[in-house]
Amino acid sequence: MARLQPISVCILMVLSSYYPRLTVSQSTVRYLPGFSGPLPFRLETGYVGVGDLEENQLFYYFVESEKSPKEDPLVLWLVGGPGCSGWSGFVYEVGPLSFENVPYNGSLPTLKLRKHSWTKISNIIFIDSPVWTGFSYSSGSKEYLNGDIKSSKEVHQFLRKWLIAHPQFLSNPLYIAGESYSGITLPVVVHEIANGIDAGHEPILNLKGYLLGNPLTNRVIDGGSFVPYARGMGLVSDELYESTKKSCRGDYKRPSNFKCSKDLEAVKKCIAGINKKYILEPQCPITSPKPKDTVGHGRFLKEISRELLFPDPLPTFGCREYWQLLSYYWADDASVRKALHIREGTIGEWLRCNRELAYVYEVNSSVKYHLNLTTRGYRALIYSGDHDLLIPFVGTETWIRSLNFSIVDDWRPWAVDGQVAGYTRTYSNNLTFATVKGAGHTAPEYKHKECFAMFHRWISHNPL
Repeated sequence: MARLQPISVCILMVLSSYYPRLTVSQSTVRYLPGFSGPLPFRLETGYVGVGDLEENQLFYYFVESEKSPKEDPLVLWLVGGPGCSGWSGFVYEVGPLSFENVPYNGSLPTLKLRKHSWTKISNIIFIDSPVWTGFSYSSGSKEYLNGDIKSSKEVHQFLRKWLIAHPQFLSNPLYIAGESYSGITLPVVVHEIANGIDAGHEPILNLKGYLLGNPLTNRVIDGGSFVPYARGMGLVSDELYESTKKSCRGDYKRPSNFKCSKDLEAVKKCIAGINKKYILEPQCPITSPKPKDTVGHGRFLKEISRELLFPDPLPTFGCREYWQLLSYYWADDASVRKALHIREGTIGEWLRCNRELAYVYEVNSSVKYHLNLTTRGYRALIYSGDHDLLIPFVGTETWIRSLNFSIVDDWRPWAVDGQVAGYTRTYSNNLTFATVKGAGHTAPEYKHKECFAMFHRWISHNPL
């Protein structure tokens, strides 16, 4: 049975006008099926009720810093999609555990420690957001309509309630982090937090900044950046690139004439056999034991679904998607759900990414939020795996340049263990951009050590 954390009476009195209900359930998890022995870090799972009637219950995984929980930063981690579980960030990107990448034999997949977990130096909350993502659910309709703005407001509400229930972390430096589609929603979340601070809403959050990896930011800029990126990586010819550049006049997302459309068709034909998330790896089937029609929304799914629909229903061992498939077998196990304190009957089949959300795509560009937040003094780190064709770094560089910030530290390599790990540039208003050499979409998934070093330096206010 999940226990309700005692909450300070004085905090409750101050905040009763804001939140007449403060439903935050939480449980300490000492053992996880698939991991041998007790967990060598503190893991907490729970639910936070959001919405006017708290009908939406957002599930979370919280890992205390292994260094100094009382002083280390508190990071709220948002996975993209929209509709991808916080477990994905936990086990595949920056959390303390990962799956043993071995052939599935019908038994529970095994977990191992990750050496370069970001929880070595920070407290991290991994959230299943929006509702009907991962283990989050609603007591209302399963057709609950969510969207960029509503989900961002609910994340803000989640965070405030979580901190009320965990007042010991209120003074920790707060950072909001995420990747991919979070590039749309995360700046809105941070904007909501910043406005709440300016308005004096209790509790006052100690927001310091945010960081985003391979972020979808501007649908036109990012959506068309595959053309110059493909040319730069040698995936299309000079002649085709120059013709496309001329016919489309630099706008590769919205073809305005027949020649532009034909040129774009030729470019897409050249890259049709390329793994968009990581151009160095083979294409594999989409990851789901029960494949669903992927034609819809998500990380540019309308554009890449055709390449993902293979006749073979499951990825083969050796594909990155096979490694991701292990989460389905693990999360649907009854002993796992019991260990995580999942409320019975709330979620049927667990999905790493729910592609069937009733979701409204309202924000076409989050650039204005970046401009607002950085000029208000909040720190920002934007990073990109340089082998990502899904949201190429050249599009990210383009919208960053549109901010017209002066350059403080010009383009240079940054290194780990004496080897170039990527390139970086620092702008005024505390904005840092970095590439991660050899990484794909969701860079920490591919370069654990390098991304940990990048995060450690930046969060410590040191140059990359």
